[in-house]
Amino acid sequence: MKQSLHRLFGDGFRIFFLAAGVFGLLAAIYWQAWLGVHAFGGMVTEHSFAPPPHLWHAHEMIFGYAGAALGGFFLTAVPNWTGAKAARHGFIVLVAGLWLAGRVAIWMSGSLPPVLVAAVDLAFLPVLATKILTQLLNRPKPQNMMFLGLLTLVWLANATVHADWIGLGGPGAEVGLRAGLLGICAMIAVLGGRVTPAFTRNAMTRAGRETDLPASRKPVELIGIALAIGLPVLVLAEAPERLIAVLAVICGAAQLARLAGWRTGWTLGQPILWSLHLAFGMLGAGYLLLGLSLTGMGSEVAALHVLGIGTVGGMTVAVMSRAILGHSGRALVAPRPVALAFGLIGLAAVIRWVGSSAQIDLYFAAMLVAGALWIAAMALFVLSLLPAILGSSAAE
Repeated sequence: MKQSLHRLFGDGFRIFFLAAGVFGLLAAIYWQAWLGVHAFGGMVTEHSFAPPPHLWHAHEMIFGYAGAALGGFFLTAVPNWTGAKAARHGFIVLVAGLWLAGRVAIWMSGSLPPVLVAAVDLAFLPVLATKILTQLLNRPKPQNMMFLGLLTLVWLANATVHADWIGLGGPGAEVGLRAGLLGICAMIAVLGGRVTPAFTRNAMTRAGRETDLPASRKPVELIGIALAIGLPVLVLAEAPERLIAVLAVICGAAQLARLAGWRTGWTLGQPILWSLHLAFGMLGAGYLLLGLSLTGMGSEVAALHVLGIGTVGGMTVAVMSRAILGHSGRALVAPRPVALAFGLIGLAAVIRWVGSSAQIDLYFAAMLVAGALWIAAMALFVLSLLPAILGSSAAE
């Protein structure tokens, strides 16, 4: 037990990916309970947190769940990119503690000064980014240094939310939440755009395939990445909605055009690969739906959930699963429960979109079914990969 606990804080991916899965599970259970009460005519009027429940839910899934996934990814990937020393136990304990303190502060925000809540919740990303900076400077490359800018953008989005909750004014909490989600989607546009074709190409090469490998077209790549990064900036700047709508549609089309060259069909028998393609496809679809919704065609909330569940949820679980298996010395083959989790997340995104977009009243039913699928996916992810998270690594 003591050895497993020591190992848990020995690598960034262990504690943060476990935290993401467990928090994604528990936060969704609470949200489902609240929805269930209201779906059957009840009313819950008192909470330990200060913001309205739907804003708490959005904030914690964007900055809580996804924040943990980002922490584990960068603490694991950046040393591999740069050859820098990985973070030590003490730092991992510190930064994990800051992330957890943020979750507790938000949960107890109904009885805490909002300035204190903001200070605690906003502390995590700057400390994480400082460590990432020191590691990136070991081998600075513009394509990697850019992630510091994206992390700053996500932090500014969270600060915008807290400014509203404190009463300082500004664009407002909902603008900050949308910008935070789009900031994380921008990271997926960049990172997912790297790893999805690269991992597919590697697998095809290992299988003896030498032709028709995944290919990327630079102009499309640049358009897709530039627009993905620009959208959260425009949202924070409160740019005209029509401009955001047009750029979101173009961005979505660019992401789907990128995906079209990555040989998705070849991956269908390998969940560890098709999960990446599915999540990236959700990215393109989500941008398209968001842009259309801003012109009055469809629900904006539904489109944002395609991005939140299908893209952020799908890509984080796919990447976390692959990293856990690879760094613990296991074969890069998704266990059946994890493969099922990949599919459940994609299905949850579709059902949640249908619930807000259908002409008949399916809202609560779709919300509850989508939430149940998400909870099942998180439970499968955590329970199936917990032995690998707590077990020895390939290096040991």
